[in-house]
Amino acid sequence: MKIGAQLYTLHDYCKTLDDFAETLKKVADMGYTAVQVSGTCDFEAEWLAEQLKKNGLVCPLTHTKYDKILNETEKTIAEHTVFGCDHIGLGALPGIWDKDEAAREAAARKFAVESKAAAQTIAKAGKLFMYHNHHYEYMTSVDGKNVMKYLADEFAPNELGFTLDTYWVKAGGCDPVEEINRLSGRLPCVHFKDYKLEADGTNHYTWCGDGILDFEKIGDALVAAGTEYVFIEQDSTFPDEPNPFVCLANSRGYLKSLGFKF
Repeated sequence: MKIGAQLYTLHDYCKTLDDFAETLKKVADMGYTAVQVSGTCDFEAEWLAEQLKKNGLVCPLTHTKYDKILNETEKTIAEHTVFGCDHIGLGALPGIWDKDEAAREAAARKFAVESKAAAQTIAKAGKLFMYHNHHYEYMTSVDGKNVMKYLADEFAPNELGFTLDTYWVKAGGCDPVEEINRLSGRLPCVHFKDYKLEADGTNHYTWCGDGILDFEKIGDALVAAGTEYVFIEQDSTFPDEPNPFVCLANSRGYLKSLGFKF
């Protein structure tokens, strides 16, 4: 299992191709050898392949626009093949964010129906459609199950994998280790971000080692679950925190001290 950097962490530094290229160099110089491409400017697949090779990086996972996955499935597959990526990811369930539970349930049902054909096409090409969770999946019931359990039942393992996010699992009221064990075999790529609990009872995400999550136990569970890549993600930084490059470096240093490989 290898640790990589989720580039959404650095989305403010990937708004042009020049900035994106410089960010890839900085991430590689930091000691990362794998990245997830997400939240960047538009790019040609050949350009990304060249930049990855130039910096000694691989990209095993993306977050790709949902409309493109649905309506340009073959093109999406071909582009991912160009830069050597086998996991085509969705960053969020359309229609689930900040909605009431009835709307979230309807969104989950719609997703399970309308994305099935794309998921099967992706599977036939030897790649895997990946779903990234937030906390709402654990706060929404569909047929008596939360959304993650519902989707796991609606899709075969070769049709849908889960980019499980440790912070969002905890924020949804669940235990990351228990969820990893439950989804064992369906977690080729996951996200690490820590869960910081403040004195006033509020919480927010932070770099690994700055919160309360037990990444040693989480790591052991992921190895048993067959996870190949872990991507460090911090959606944004707060005013009193370092810039996201420093946060990525902090996470790397902490996880390396625990024996994780980069």
